[in-house]
Amino acid sequence: MEDPEGGTKPQFDGASAAGRKDGKKSRRRKGKRGGQSRNAAHPASHEPSGGAGQPARPMEDAAGNPARKRKRRRRGGHGAAQDSSLQPHVMEQTAAADHAARSDGDSAPSRRSRRKHRGKRGLQGRPLTTAKPSSVSQQESRAEETALGAELGETSNGASANRRGRQESHIYPAHQGDRQGGEHAWPEELYAALDLGTNNCRLLIAQPTRPGQFRVVDAFSRIVRLGEGLAASGRLSDEAMERAIEALRICASKLRNREIRRMRLIATEACRQAVNGEEFLRRVVAETGLALEIIDRETEARLAVSGCSSLVGRETRSVVLFDIGGGSSEIAVIRIGDNRFSRLANHITHWTSLPVGVVTLSERHGGHDVTPEAFEGMVREVEGMLGHFDCPEIEVAQTGDFHLIGTSGTVTTLAGVHLDLPRYDRRKVDGIWLSDDEVSAMQAKLLSWDFASRAANPCIGPDRADLVLAGCAILEAIRRRWPSPRMRVADRGLREGLLTDMMADDGVWRRNRNRRGQRAR
Repeated sequence: MEDPEGGTKPQFDGASAAGRKDGKKSRRRKGKRGGQSRNAAHPASHEPSGGAGQPARPMEDAAGNPARKRKRRRRGGHGAAQDSSLQPHVMEQTAAADHAARSDGDSAPSRRSRRKHRGKRGLQGRPLTTAKPSSVSQQESRAEETALGAELGETSNGASANRRGRQESHIYPAHQGDRQGGEHAWPEELYAALDLGTNNCRLLIAQPTRPGQFRVVDAFSRIVRLGEGLAASGRLSDEAMERAIEALRICASKLRNREIRRMRLIATEACRQAVNGEEFLRRVVAETGLALEIIDRETEARLAVSGCSSLVGRETRSVVLFDIGGGSSEIAVIRIGDNRFSRLANHITHWTSLPVGVVTLSERHGGHDVTPEAFEGMVREVEGMLGHFDCPEIEVAQTGDFHLIGTSGTVTTLAGVHLDLPRYDRRKVDGIWLSDDEVSAMQAKLLSWDFASRAANPCIGPDRADLVLAGCAILEAIRRRWPSPRMRVADRGLREGLLTDMMADDGVWRRNRNRRGQRAR
C-alpha cells in the first residue's frame, strides 16, 4: 500500500499487537512513513534496516526474538527482501519460537489482546456456528432413510413393520416458517398423498427439493386387507372396514399435526368394486375427517407411471410398466420417441386394468398351499384376461431400449429374496435390475417353499406369505405376453405419482429455479 503523502505504508495484521511484549495495540501514524521521520521520533531504539521510504524496525526485540523481523518481511518490507540469505535461518528460528510460545504459554498482554479481538474472527477464524446443526441434519437424514425402509418394508415384513409404522410420526419434526402476505414459503410447504388400496393403506408427506424430486418428511403404511372377502360377497366386510378406519385415523392425526399446502387422498379397486364403497367413504369422513376420492382405472395407471418416471432412462424407447395391486393390476405400454415430454405419462399409448390382484387371485385359487399345478392355473387365468388387451406387439431390440418395470409388493419381494437381505431395505431394492433368468429362479424358489418357509423369510413375513405366489402368477403372465431380457424393480407407486403431479401442477420446481437464478445475480 502507498501512503497518499509518500512512502510505503506498513501492513499490519491482527497478530501484530498480540506479538508485542508490551501488549500495546499497533497504531497507524498519520503523516510520512519515511525512515528519517521514524528515526527522528525514536533515535535511541531504531536502526535503519531498509532503503529510502522504508520504515526502520529492529532486527530483534529486547528478548532477542526474531519474530518481529518475520512479521515485517511478511508485510513486504524491502529491507527484509534484500537480505534473502537470512530468510531460511529466520524461518527456522520463527518456527521454534512459535512452538515454544505454544508450549510455555503466551504472555498476559498477548492473551488480553486476543480476547479483545476474539469476537471479530467469525469470518476468517473459526466458524461462528457449532457442529450441532450438522449432526442434527445427519440424524434427520438417517431417520428419513430408516423411515422409508420401515414404511415400505412394512408391506413385506408383516406385523413387526406395522408397529414401526405407528411410530413414524415422531421421526420428522416439521419446521414451518412464518409467512408474509403473498410470500411463497417454498421449500417449507408440504404435500401429502394417501392411497387406500385393496391390501394396504399408505401415506406420504413430502416437501419438494431439486427439480423432479422431493424429500419424504413422514410416512405410514399398514396392511389392512380392505378387499378381504370382496370377490365372494361383493361387499366390504365390517372387520376390513374397521382395520382400514383405524389406519386412517393415524393418517388423519399425522396430517393435522402438519401444515399441508395441498393433499390428495384416493381409494382404488376395493372401493370401486364394493357395493358399499361409497357408504364406507362417508363413514370415513364422519370418523376421521378425511375425504377420499375413488379414482378410475385409467387415472390409477397414469399415476403409477408418474411415480416411476425417474427409473426410465434416456436411452429407453419402449417400456411396459405394471402395478400388481391387491384387487386389480394396471398395465401401461409406453413408447418414447425422439422428443420426450416432461411427464412420462404423456407417452402412454395403450393401457389396461385387469380386475385381478394378489388378494382376489389367492382367494379364488388358495394361497396357503400352492402346488405347481395351482400356480399354472393362476397364470392361465391372467393370460386369458391379457388376451383381450388389444395392443400392438413390441419389437425387442438387442440394444436394450425395451424393458419391463414392476411396481408392487410382488416384485420388491422377489428382489429382496434375490439379494438375500436379512431384513427388507428399500434403498437396496428400488431401481435394481433383474434378468429374466433371475426372475424365473426366484419364482421357482418361492414355489418350492411351503407356507411356513415363506412366512419366515424377512422380506415376505406372515402377512404376505399367502399372497406372494398369486403375485408371481400375475407377473409370469405379463412376462409371457411381453418377453424381456430384464426387468427393473420400483419400490414406489401411486403416492409418488400423486406427489409428483401436485408439485408439477403448482410449479414449485420452476419457482425454485427462478429463485436460485435471482440469488446468483
